[in-house]
Amino acid sequence: MARERTQQQRKRPGGPAGAIKRRNCFFCKEHIAEIDYKNVNQLRRYISEKGKIRSRRITGACRRHQVQIAQAVKRAREMALLPYVAEGSEGPERGGRRSREDRER
Repeated sequence: MARERTQQQRKRPGGPAGAIKRRNCFFCKEHIAEIDYKNVNQLRRYISEKGKIRSRRITGACRRHQVQIAQAVKRAREMALLPYVAEGSEGPERGGRRSREDRER
């Protein structure tokens, strides 16, 4: 019985029909060696709406360039070129702490 199972080829779900297309690194394609923290428009593509740095899985960047993206975003935030968080994300409707005036109402 075990012999029959090993001889048969097992099919896994998500075969050729559901294959995920591998995204190529934009910076490798364009032969960009260093990512500049001053290029804010380019860095915005790698930040979510909440202000978080997107992962490699989502951006499609290679490991080397993803590290450079993260470093550039952190530098741009420090220089106040990019925000740390999205605007309007604070407040009681978002789960923030309520002030004393809100509690008294």
